[in-house]
Amino acid sequence: MTNLQFNNNNAIDWAWQVDGKDINTSDVQIKSALMDLQRPVYVAKTSSGYGVANTTNAQGENKVLAFAQSLTAKDLGDDAFKKQHGVKYAYHGGAMANGIASVELVVALGKAGFLCSFGAAGLVPDAVEDAIKRIQAELPQGPFAVNLIHAPAEEALERGAVERFIKLGVKTVEASAYLGLTEHIVWYRLAGLSKNPDGSVNIGHKVIAKVSRTEVGRRFMEPAPQKLIDKLLAQGKITPEQAELSKLVPMADDITAEADSGGHTDNRPFLTLLPTIIALRDEIQAKYNYSPSLRVGAGGGIGTPESALAAFNMGAAYIVLGSVNQACVEAGASEHTRKLLADVEMADVTMAPAADMFEMGVKLQVVKRGSMFAMRAKKLYELYVAYDSIEDIPSEERVKIEKQIFRANLDEVWAGTVEFFTARDPEMLARAQSNPKRKMALIFRWYLGLSSRWSNTGEKGREMDYQIWAGPSLGAFNSWVKGTYLADYTRRYAVDVALHMLKGAAYLARVNQLKLQGVTLSTTLASYYSED
Repeated sequence: MTNLQFNNNNAIDWAWQVDGKDINTSDVQIKSALMDLQRPVYVAKTSSGYGVANTTNAQGENKVLAFAQSLTAKDLGDDAFKKQHGVKYAYHGGAMANGIASVELVVALGKAGFLCSFGAAGLVPDAVEDAIKRIQAELPQGPFAVNLIHAPAEEALERGAVERFIKLGVKTVEASAYLGLTEHIVWYRLAGLSKNPDGSVNIGHKVIAKVSRTEVGRRFMEPAPQKLIDKLLAQGKITPEQAELSKLVPMADDITAEADSGGHTDNRPFLTLLPTIIALRDEIQAKYNYSPSLRVGAGGGIGTPESALAAFNMGAAYIVLGSVNQACVEAGASEHTRKLLADVEMADVTMAPAADMFEMGVKLQVVKRGSMFAMRAKKLYELYVAYDSIEDIPSEERVKIEKQIFRANLDEVWAGTVEFFTARDPEMLARAQSNPKRKMALIFRWYLGLSSRWSNTGEKGREMDYQIWAGPSLGAFNSWVKGTYLADYTRRYAVDVALHMLKGAAYLARVNQLKLQGVTLSTTLASYYSED
């Protein structure tokens, strides 16, 4: 097979023509023409076969048989998303907890015109405030977002985070892991509402909500519930005008359909979740007629240009990447973890109990390659379900987990837990003092909580206990960059990765346009690699 063929008997009879001297026929020349994303591509026949050109000529002797429009990385996605968030690209670097989505990652992407969320989840309010101030110093006009995670077991953290966001003037939050609305996320949203001179609503606090269930998505697409509005009014946290304005706006500006992602996930298939959430958006948008309209983006499962293009083709306003960014140089993960992530394959992930929702049995997706965390965390949850207190655990089992998992006596672990929660959330500690099962949960959460920090800091001797959040998209990314410079984790820079993802999607969109018109390209020409 030649590098380019044309076999469409029903081709459109284009009026365009090209000069024979402008037609390129070698693989290198055709690749170069396709990669010139700012110029259209025209396919024409020559005496020796078929080729492409980037320009037309009314006096040319070769008729155009197929055509692909100019399409750059900036053209992809929803223009309203880019305008509202002040970015160049419809790409969002998703939050990764405990500062893995670091200040450095947020700043690097922000300076290049990408939106990225700081991974505030799991951090105490003082640490979050320090990070926000550092980001604001580097990006005084944005763009950036900060993660707000639902914390049913540690409400003080969620409340404290919102207090800092409002105090520091944070304009955008990414709400994640919500099972339903809380007064804290509603407070953040409504406290930013005001009236424009023309009477329209000014939304000063933007919300991007990650959801994987329609019932949760509906809560964020609708206006705030009256019950929570009344509660905030009674507390004096919002004004009567803000309460009235809240009836005119949804709880979120953007809804990310979060499919099979790292960390908290329902493992929803990307191909079914995204259209389902888009259909729900259409239903609610038709009912409320919001201006600007609700937008739906796609996250989870996106790790290659092909999957990025699939999301855009299915109607995503923007795409979200998290697992892939975790392996980048700017991420707040240790070198050991980033090196490990660069070798992860699609099947190297599994589900394990989540520290923040341990008692509820909620799970998250982690790397199983090179770590025994998932197996050990599951063992702790099995013991939690089977027994009502630490004292009820058979001595043989207790000795085993003390030696293999905690590497300390559980009484010592409890002492450390008391010290930790005294500073972090005294209310949590008070509830556990009189409840043996809750005390057991806090002791087990000691391991689950520290394991992610060990991964971030590179704790020596604890490598087999590292809790590393990632989805199968990372394995797909590693497969895609195999044999290229991006296979080296020390050369993975977040902006470079993001641009390759979007440029690759644009390149493949042009290839698909040609295919639909009967053009057959060789495998080399039809594919995009980071070396391109």
